[in-house]
Amino acid sequence: MHDLTKEQEDFQYWLFDMDDALERFFENLPNGLVQDLDFTPNSLGLLENWFLNTYPSIAKIQAIEEASTVDGLVRYVGEIFRKTLGGEWEIRFDDPKYIYYGLPQLVHFSSPKIAPICPMRLVTTCVARRKGHFLSTILQNQIKRIPIKTIKTIPLKQPLLLVEKYG
Repeated sequence: MHDLTKEQEDFQYWLFDMDDALERFFENLPNGLVQDLDFTPNSLGLLENWFLNTYPSIAKIQAIEEASTVDGLVRYVGEIFRKTLGGEWEIRFDDPKYIYYGLPQLVHFSSPKIAPICPMRLVTTCVARRKGHFLSTILQNQIKRIPIKTIKTIPLKQPLLLVEKYG
């Protein structure tokens, strides 16, 4: 039998806690926003605009007191990508030089043309770039790499630009 390392055990707990962690995340969001977060690609724009208003800088999103909220953001964004692209969560500790070393990532998508995706990096890059449609654009571009017959959800209609709704 293969023994799990402490890091692997922590990651297994992180996965096991997914639903409860997302519930805790939703409890700390504005009610109007929570009602619109339905785990579809179209909800990415709503969430992105809320967190761009909440986190004006990388320093703000990296503050220790924001760790729980950021974890919820990462989980929610990751779950939309996972459900849409057909991947699964993984974490790697085998190569300290690996770009997503020690970070939850999505792998094993329904198309081999999709490289691993790290939702944490997506969220922080989104805050740095401040576009309002970064996440939906990334997801749209990944959807284009999947053969039509394997797409699990309806693709995005248009990037959502609702900057003022939940600010």
